[in-house]
Amino acid sequence: MKALWRTLTLSMLVVITAGCSLLEVNLESGIEPLPQEQLNMRVFSRDFSHVFYSGVEHATDRMVAMELDAATQAGRPVDILIESRALMWKIGAEQALQRSIFQASPIASMVDTWALTAQMAAFFETGAGADLFGPYQHVAVAASRALATEFENTSRGFLSRSDFNTHQQFIADYVAAHPIIDLSFPRTSAFNAWLAFRGISELEAVTTFGTVPEVMSDISDRMAMMSEQTPKILGWKAQLYALHANINADEIQRTLQEISTTSREFQALMAQSPEMMRTLAVDMNRELSPLIERLSEVTDDKLAQLSVEREALVLMVRAERQALEEMVARERVAAAADLDHIAQQAVEKAFQQLTVTLKSLILYFVLFVLVIFFAPLGLGVWLGKRMAVKAP
Repeated sequence: MKALWRTLTLSMLVVITAGCSLLEVNLESGIEPLPQEQLNMRVFSRDFSHVFYSGVEHATDRMVAMELDAATQAGRPVDILIESRALMWKIGAEQALQRSIFQASPIASMVDTWALTAQMAAFFETGAGADLFGPYQHVAVAASRALATEFENTSRGFLSRSDFNTHQQFIADYVAAHPIIDLSFPRTSAFNAWLAFRGISELEAVTTFGTVPEVMSDISDRMAMMSEQTPKILGWKAQLYALHANINADEIQRTLQEISTTSREFQALMAQSPEMMRTLAVDMNRELSPLIERLSEVTDDKLAQLSVEREALVLMVRAERQALEEMVARERVAAAADLDHIAQQAVEKAFQQLTVTLKSLILYFVLFVLVIFFAPLGLGVWLGKRMAVKAP
């Protein structure tokens, strides 16, 4: 009888313990995090951006320095086209990289950045930019090919052999079909073409944007990159504008030196022959007056042109700043919308889990009542029958 009561007590404890465990409500957010492979793609693409910027800027600065040395040794003016094209390469390539890296999907960023580096290498090797830098073309070819090779070799490290071969074949076909045509790097994202190549629909391509910390980290990276690169790009645009503003500082300095030398010689001559110098001064005044008036008119025109160009530069900088502010505002609105959607999903998931938990708790409570009230009654009836049978 005591053994039977011990068994019954243990059974009741097990039921009570199981029911109490249901009180631990696990509130899942319902937001699926990014797979580890995609996180690796995002980190790799963001790290590669610094390598890309450094490689392009080093190559352009080297070509400009080589042209300056060659012009100095040959005693000729510096070729302004070399410096202009170098600035255009930095501006176009770095803006194109920002558009390719900062996409919603890490896969899209990886594929499009890979395509961009391959397109840039083909552009300088055999494409429309094969003769842009003249005798310094090999510098542009080597730098662009090194960047494309580095991205491809690093991609090999976190892609399987079959996936890497598939991506490599797609990149080769895409570069052949969509070459870069000039230094402004006009292009569209290669992600849609990659989806068509793999036979994946757009709805299946992006299943999640990541958890809240992952989304906030992505936005932080974008803001940091924009704040770092935008001043540099604006400075390069100002330099490019100044190169084509018809203002040659060397010529102005040389003219001022010649005027100073002539003035000193004229003063020495006047000290030697005062009478002749006075007559010469009258004649020069009469002869040079039209020239001075003409020079004054030309100077006024140049100053007016400089004022107009300066206003145009101010407008360009203002437009760039406004575009940057609009871009930051759009990113903030998009981030706020994502956070609202994530919070709504979290609340819905929590209430669904709580409903399931309450139903289970009610079921176990009913079972517990049955065990408490009806089990002893049934046990008593059974024991009574056995005792009645054993009675003489």
